[in-house]
Amino acid sequence: KQWYQRRVAITAGIDEFVYQFQSFQQFKSKAGKINDEEKNMLRDEDNAWKVTAVLNILIQLTEKCNINAQLVAIERGETITEDIAGEFGVKPIYTMTGFFSLIGLLRLYCLLGDYHMALTCIEHIQFKDKDMMALVPACQITANYYAGFAYFMIRKYANTIQLYQHILGYMQRTKQFFQNRSFQAEDINKKNDQMLALLAIASTFCPLRLDESVNIQIKEKHNEKVTRLQHGDMTVYDELFFSGCPKFLSPVVSETSSSPFGSSGPRGLQLQVFKTEVEQQRLIPTLRSFLKLYTSIPISKLAKFLDMHENEVRCCLMAFKHKKEIAKGDGGDQTTLDIDFYVDKDMIHISDTKIARHYGDYYVQQILKLKESNKMIISAALSNTTPVATTPGIV
Repeated sequence: KQWYQRRVAITAGIDEFVYQFQSFQQFKSKAGKINDEEKNMLRDEDNAWKVTAVLNILIQLTEKCNINAQLVAIERGETITEDIAGEFGVKPIYTMTGFFSLIGLLRLYCLLGDYHMALTCIEHIQFKDKDMMALVPACQITANYYAGFAYFMIRKYANTIQLYQHILGYMQRTKQFFQNRSFQAEDINKKNDQMLALLAIASTFCPLRLDESVNIQIKEKHNEKVTRLQHGDMTVYDELFFSGCPKFLSPVVSETSSSPFGSSGPRGLQLQVFKTEVEQQRLIPTLRSFLKLYTSIPISKLAKFLDMHENEVRCCLMAFKHKKEIAKGDGGDQTTLDIDFYVDKDMIHISDTKIARHYGDYYVQQILKLKESNKMIISAALSNTTPVATTPGIV
């Protein structure tokens, strides 16, 4: 219990550190709305909450205990010694601080829009139930959210789906735990909604089979929007992206009211990057729907269906293949689409790679719900039962 409390305290401290930096950057970005006294204060304290200083603090905390070397050793199944962990790393308090600082760096790099650096920070972290952050549920949810978003922005949608399915299932199983902690419930519910919005987009770009419980949540929240996504409604992408993305920060803040990122700010810039990807994926759902109807089809015939030139169709097919390989992410053996194809001269040959649906997840979910219902019924019955006096010698 003592170590659990220490983990929670360290996580809360690092979260607050990043939050204070985030709040100060947002304050500085509103240069046109602050008075002259506040502007003068910002000029005098130019080094306050500098981006490089904040990053250096978190990086030094990870280096102090050689946390990355420790995580590599754990991956290899080695015993952590002083040669690996260093003088400070052998002490659990420093190891925990370094580990949770990696999660802080993940969050900060995502807010700044540096997704490759964000994922580099956690490349040795295993998102497993027995991991260190699994003992701090709020940290586990935060880490999965930002890691999934980083994968989303570098177009590895299979990784995003894998992480979000795991953590959404975990949140559903432990929702009673968070409801008893009102100070966390609001933030956890917000993260749940954000992940569902991003998952709706990711599953459109990379149609993997979703867990039944997650699929139900998406339908409850975004059923109409998912239908519009499948029909190519571009405005829905903007809505879901804004619902799911974090509050981005600008590493450079202008003293004038004009932002270096334009009137839309860093959030608008990230949206433009995302919309470029959406535009590239625009014809792929339509193309896939036609290919699913055939085992082979001439390019000329497909071009007539799409009302396009044959060379344009060839480009679309190449883009389809390219996006499919990127979307696979780190798991190269995953089937990220329900079809596969190859082009032989002027003929497209299609193979059906659809995976048979498994119903085990649905039954497991229903069993868990039944167990929860039984616990509630038993606890209610016990609370309403009044103790009966017994006479000695009478059973």
